[in-house]
Amino acid sequence: MSEDPDARRAQAEMRFARAQKQRADGEAAMREYEDHVRATEEKTQRLRAMRLAKEQAERDAAPPPSPAKPPAKRKIVRRG
Repeated sequence: MSEDPDARRAQAEMRFARAQKQRADGEAAMREYEDHVRATEEKTQRLRAMRLAKEQAERDAAPPPSPAKPPAKRKIVRRG
């Protein structure tokens, strides 16, 4: 370890700078990920609201169900 103190200092500064850059890159990546998740959730909520509104409109526009008819009586046929 007969390195020059200036060289060791330069190496330490390079390592520190690299660690700072990695931290900044990690934070940026996390913000990007969170933005993507937030956008996906907002889009999902918007689409769900649209689907529910459409389904409600279809239910409102549908004619009321007609009353059920009683089953027809079967005729008894005697052969003989």
